[in-house]
Amino acid sequence: MKRTAAVLTAVILANVTLSGCLSGGLPLSGVGRPDMDMQDAAERSDEILDAVFEEIRPEVQWAHGQTTTGSCDVTRRRTVMTIVSKERRGSFLGLIDRFWRKSEYRIKAINKDAEFPAIYAQTKDGFGVSLSVGGKGQVFFEVDSPCVNESEVKDPTTPPNGPAYEGVYPLPRPNVRSDFWSAGAP
Repeated sequence: MKRTAAVLTAVILANVTLSGCLSGGLPLSGVGRPDMDMQDAAERSDEILDAVFEEIRPEVQWAHGQTTTGSCDVTRRRTVMTIVSKERRGSFLGLIDRFWRKSEYRIKAINKDAEFPAIYAQTKDGFGVSLSVGGKGQVFFEVDSPCVNESEVKDPTTPPNGPAYEGVYPLPRPNVRSDFWSAGAP
């Protein structure tokens, strides 16, 4: 009986440790953001995304990707609809890397793959941010919240700077040309 109780306790502790949340979506002490709910986290994610897109010059066209929720976290996504050529990809990634470092984000990993590069970082308040390049050179941004209190999550309030593509999944490949970002010369 004692052995069964010990095994059960170990399994429960392992599950709580891996998820970072107690059942009901409440963050563990010292893990996550007990001062936030999912809507607060979604709004903070939108602020992070707004800031990075304000930094990109010349401007790129983007659309909202899907918002997803877990048991105690929220993920917001934006997809760049402007064609970023292979020749300009390094400049684009460098711009984002410099902005995130200037913003005191901790760079956790950089994938230097020539075709599918990516940058993974974390904000001081525990939000994971990433930029990844996918098929046809399409650029994706994602913000993952830390564990927060469960709540409803509303759609983003920042309007995209191009077509909204409401109800369209997956989004089309990049289809907007930029004199700068789509250029074939570095």
